[in-house]
Order: sequence, then C-alpha cells, then structure tokens
Amino acid sequence: MCLFCKVANGEIPAYKLYEDEAFVVILDRFPSALGHSLIIPKKHCDDIYSMGPGDSEKLFPLVVKIAGALKNKLKPEGLNILQNNGEAAGQSVGHFHVHLIPRFKGDSVSIKWGQQVPTESEFEGFVKGFNI
Repeated sequence: MCLFCKVANGEIPAYKLYEDEAFVVILDRFPSALGHSLIIPKKHCDDIYSMGPGDSEKLFPLVVKIAGALKNKLKPEGLNILQNNGEAAGQSVGHFHVHLIPRFKGDSVSIKWGQQVPTESEFEGFVKGFNI
C-alpha cells in the first residue's frame, strides 16, 4: 500500500484539516510554507490520468473550499495550487494529490520555469492536432 493510501486510511498519523468520503486534506509533513496542505483522494490513483470522473468532479470544489479556509486562517497575499503528474513533472509520491501553498511577499517559496518562444506555425500545428 502506498504512503498516501496509508495516510488516507489512518495508518500513518497526519495533521488532518478536512475529511469526507472521497478525500482527506492534511498539512504537508515537509512544507514549503506554513499552511502548505495536500488534498489526497482516499481511493488510490497514480496520477490525474488514472483519476475517475466521480472523484475528479468533486476535486475542484474542495480545492476552492480549502483555499478559502487557508485564506481565512493565514491571510496570505497569494496561493499556489500545484499538481504534478509523473517523475518528469516532479511527482515524488505515486498517488494523485494537490498542493495548496499559501504565499507571502518575500517568502522563500520558488516555483519558476523558463519560457519558451514558440513560432506561430508551432502554435497553429498544436491547435490543429489537438483532440478532446
């Protein structure tokens, strides 16, 4: 059983902020900022690609709810909502989860990436080949 399944099942202690039938919300054990929280589905799914429609439809309303509670508690100046899929994207635990990171001017949290400069034809080619 994976680490977050054990947390969700209560086998590993955690500082729980919220729990319902589908999700548990905990404080990150290694936070980048005070209040750094994780939303974890109770049902195991490796990443966003394996998440079922039932839980995914409940997810964003919960993100909004937890973000509001963090805003009320900490009065942050901003908030990062971060979700990584796969090792190349920085996912370190093989169980889908969402990070909510309260932000303050001058804090030490850094989420940066380099910018690319696609050509118009690259944009057009991507849009043409995009299927939902």
